[in-house]
Amino acid sequence: MLSGRRCCRGAVPPGPLKAAGPSAPGAAGRAERSRWSPGCRAASPMRLPSMSQSFLLAPIAECPPGPPGAQLRLAVLGARGVGKSAMIVRFLTKRFIGDYEPNTGSLYSRLVHLDGDHVAVQIQDTPGCIQAQEDCVQVPDSLSRCVKWAEGFLLVYSITDYSSYQSVQPLHQHIRKLHPDARTPIIIVGNKADLLHARQVQAKEGLQLADELGCLFLEISTSEDSQGVCDVFQYLCKEVSKLQHAGSTDRRRSSIIPRPKSPNMQDLKRRFKQALSSKVK
Repeated sequence: MLSGRRCCRGAVPPGPLKAAGPSAPGAAGRAERSRWSPGCRAASPMRLPSMSQSFLLAPIAECPPGPPGAQLRLAVLGARGVGKSAMIVRFLTKRFIGDYEPNTGSLYSRLVHLDGDHVAVQIQDTPGCIQAQEDCVQVPDSLSRCVKWAEGFLLVYSITDYSSYQSVQPLHQHIRKLHPDARTPIIIVGNKADLLHARQVQAKEGLQLADELGCLFLEISTSEDSQGVCDVFQYLCKEVSKLQHAGSTDRRRSSIIPRPKSPNMQDLKRRFKQALSSKVK
């Protein structure tokens, strides 16, 4: 069980991830003061004049391009306004941005530290344009392409919005349809756990849904708990990394299985003659 308001079906390895530099795309609001990770250098902060409120923003350094398949590909899915963009930026920068303009989907490609190693991670932020109707969800083609591309998923809802909670199960079904492998890691996240006065989804409801779907479940507060956000992404990165290594091991094993030899016709003829000669004797 993790500390604070977070609940889970499994243990999440402790320890924060260190990210390179802070940023938020199309963001407006407030940013908390934060301590930079060792070795990170931030560019000079720039003010965005187009935003309704003043806000300091600095870009996140891009990770160097690597060979295909060397990255961990993650996608963050959920209804509009559940805090997907805020979670990603919180993980990458340790900063919290309060308000975001509706996004069309941003891809973050960053180099982070995971268990002492540098790991290239790609995180796809997705727009909250899904529509849940009873047990089905209308998913745009662009979102389906994102689901096919990703290897690990965060399904995020807000504890203050019951309709966002209802969209989790149809989204999970859509992921499983495109990724039939049950090993594909999916984590259900109940965000905005600090807004207890406006809670519409109880923690036990999130746990029950996670048990039914066979997923890990966590309740976090992106605004108040940077460590909780890091725990979520760190665990997902580890699970995706394990799956990649398992896949490469399976491919190596299949490559060393010897191919069955075709019958040697000369040997068959020789044995047939031997059998005939023994019968004659």
